[in-house]
Amino acid sequence: MTQTQDRGTAFGQPDQFQRLDAAIAASQNYLLSTQYPEGYWWVELESNVTITAEVVLLHKIWGTDKTRSLHKAEAYLRSQQREHGGWELFYGDGGDLSTSVEAYMALKLLGVSATDPAMQRAKYFILERGGISKTRIFTKLHLALIGCYDWRGIPSIPPWIMLLPDHFPFTIYEMSSWARGSTVPLLIVFDQKPVYMVEPAIAMDELYSEGIANVRYELPRQGDWTDLFVALDDAFKWAENLNLIPFRQEGLAAAERWVLERQEATGDWGGIIPAMLNSLLALRCLGYDAADPIVDRGLQAVDRFAIETEDSYRVQPCVSPVWDTALVMRSLVDSGLNPDHPALVKSGDWLLQKQILDYGDWAVKNRVGKPGAWAFEFDNRFYPDVDDTAVVVMALQAVQLPNEALKQQAIARSVRWIATMQCRPGGWAAFDLNNDQDWLNLLPYADLKAMIDPNTADVTARVLEMLGRLGQSASQGGDRWVETEQIHQALSYLRQEQEPEGCWFGRWGVNYIYGTSGVLAALSLLAPQEFQSEIERGAAWLVQCQNSDGGWGETCRSYNDPMLKGQGISTASQTAWALIGLLAAGAATEQYAQEVIDRGITYLLNTQRSDGTWDESEFTGTGFPCHFYLKYHLYQQHFPLTALGRYRKLCGSLPLSN
Repeated sequence: MTQTQDRGTAFGQPDQFQRLDAAIAASQNYLLSTQYPEGYWWVELESNVTITAEVVLLHKIWGTDKTRSLHKAEAYLRSQQREHGGWELFYGDGGDLSTSVEAYMALKLLGVSATDPAMQRAKYFILERGGISKTRIFTKLHLALIGCYDWRGIPSIPPWIMLLPDHFPFTIYEMSSWARGSTVPLLIVFDQKPVYMVEPAIAMDELYSEGIANVRYELPRQGDWTDLFVALDDAFKWAENLNLIPFRQEGLAAAERWVLERQEATGDWGGIIPAMLNSLLALRCLGYDAADPIVDRGLQAVDRFAIETEDSYRVQPCVSPVWDTALVMRSLVDSGLNPDHPALVKSGDWLLQKQILDYGDWAVKNRVGKPGAWAFEFDNRFYPDVDDTAVVVMALQAVQLPNEALKQQAIARSVRWIATMQCRPGGWAAFDLNNDQDWLNLLPYADLKAMIDPNTADVTARVLEMLGRLGQSASQGGDRWVETEQIHQALSYLRQEQEPEGCWFGRWGVNYIYGTSGVLAALSLLAPQEFQSEIERGAAWLVQCQNSDGGWGETCRSYNDPMLKGQGISTASQTAWALIGLLAAGAATEQYAQEVIDRGITYLLNTQRSDGTWDESEFTGTGFPCHFYLKYHLYQQHFPLTALGRYRKLCGSLPLSN
């Protein structure tokens, strides 16, 4: 009996395949119905309420709140408060202190009284967890801007770091792109230490557990060698008090110039709200007017990140049209849509128009690469990334466009760029090259532990999968764009990164299920024989993580507690990841976990809704592990379709077409 017949027999009778085909068709039809006329796909990217709260604060500081529908944010914030009184980092986390303090602040700024029942419940939640003094640095920063916290408890960052030469052991380019884009404008804010009068003026004394008279505005000491950085911060503050800051004005001027140079024509900075808000705060400190074109464009860019309904207003941390489009394209092709389908042609042409041909911040450390990558957002010429670029390449390679020569040139240019972004350990990071000075995460300012962008298993796997789908393997050699030795280094890096249990860490998706799925997809294409043992161990780990309902899930808590690897309630997106990994492993090892895969497919079929969609409340995307999580609203749609489509092909179906 052939493998194809084996698979069909394992799944069931012909009516089961009819059900599978109907589910695929329904999912395809739903996705096709949501494509924008320009060719792209784009839906909400959800995070926690701090993004909306900080936008409320920003407009209050600029005095532009009356020209926005910020009053609707109250309804949104109230809807996100949980029964325990707090607000969450991710769905079902039990509430987070800093998130809750910022939501409370925003409600006060919107005129909600501290005696409101919702505020009383929030106050109890916050005080039970230590109050404002126990919050993160960035929460304290936002409170300090309106006089609800003292600047003495905020770290100092001397502006002269802008002037450090390239050959110095540290420059701003040793920070991750997101940290750099947020920190440079904060050099100006931290130097000025402004306190703005807002309407209504608020106080938050009631949220200090120790009592406002007993607050110690200082950086916490951990009792270990990291306290050296706190002592250094004390020295910076002493120099500030005596006005003994060398090259202060020159550093501030360099920071201002850097911020202005990196504003996109569309008004935003870095494509992410923190960099946008901090840049606008810096301009406010420098005396810019709200009517200044630079400020006006920036505020309008923030507006475009907002989602406003009849009675609600919320703000996304970022927008993801390039990422969404490329992944949807892959799912449609994987599920049998003709490569030259008009929808795919339109989306492919749109992606080609979005290729970035400018030099960005990546070129500071990468002196040999030439532009040709893609970013996450509509426009972000300074910060394209490896992950998006690899996915776009695979999406373009899978479709047939009218101008195939142009497509192939775009692919070649982007793959050559990726090749120059390989880091010293052999893997790839998201945005930068060799951005791995981990000591930066020990700074008092860096309590989110997200100051660097080192190479990771999931991004590395994406690059290797891309190479495999382009037809370049470790055995074929580097006659196209990536040297054979580079591929071997990357494969060795993945081997070293495999956990004792057999799984791989997921930096950008939750978590080990995400990482393991990606690595299995890559290894099965590039080196199935050489890495058979690693593939089998990874697949075995996924098998043992399957839930009793046939699905897979993993809590965001697995970043805090590795004992929770692969554990959590089942979700459509994480089930799809596990299936994608297992299907790849099966193809590579010729060992099919038939019952496990079939039960996973059945879970997806059983949970699909009548309109062809899936629903999940859980956050399965990662911003900063342990500190910031994302819910990509399309993950629960296109990843299940990819899994169903690949399964159907292995079952021996003819390609579906629409």
